[in-house]
Amino acid sequence: MNPVVGLDVSKGESLSISHTREGLDTFLHFLKNVESITGKQPPVVLESTGPYQTPITQFLEEQNYLYIVINPLISYQAKKSSLRKVKTDAIDAYHLCELYYKEELQPHKKRGLQLLNLRILTRQHESLTDLCMQAKLQFHAILNQVFPEFRSVFGDLFSKVSLHILLEYPTSEEVLKARESELTELIAAICISRSNAWAKEKAKKNGCSKPQSISKSCVRKSFD
Repeated sequence: MNPVVGLDVSKGESLSISHTREGLDTFLHFLKNVESITGKQPPVVLESTGPYQTPITQFLEEQNYLYIVINPLISYQAKKSSLRKVKTDAIDAYHLCELYYKEELQPHKKRGLQLLNLRILTRQHESLTDLCMQAKLQFHAILNQVFPEFRSVFGDLFSKVSLHILLEYPTSEEVLKARESELTELIAAICISRSNAWAKEKAKKNGCSKPQSISKSCVRKSFD
């Protein structure tokens, strides 16, 4: 006898087995019972359900059970040709077992938990990188509108000192109102690895030492 277990997977549970350690242990106990009765370890057949199947497949890999992941289109065609038109989880699982005996299904290629986790982390990193790039582009666009002169002050616009200065003085008009000593002290306090001379230079570059040298039209341009 060649046993097989069909598993209808959904979000959070498969049949009446929840995707928790207790639920999966119950499922393992069921597989062990099938194995003791038939004398063979049963493979598990399930539809591809994306992230919902991950707890089950990872658990089966840990327990060294063979599992087969079927394309939902294949199982759907099999259900259409069946005389059983009632839709229940048990019948869906039954159809998966029928496919195992009728078709030459290939076992799922085991990629290993570390590789699967690495793929997930890589996708998350790419998504976060895209969000960061979009935020920087929007930041540049806004800065060009409200404070275009600031971009030439610091080499790294997104450095700690640069962002802190912008937080304290978000527009060129705010900078014009500040004293050079006040801005120098703030820059020196934020960037302690730099000298006071460097902090004073950046303060001057912001236009604080000679506010009259920055024309009013330049300030107005920041808000146009």
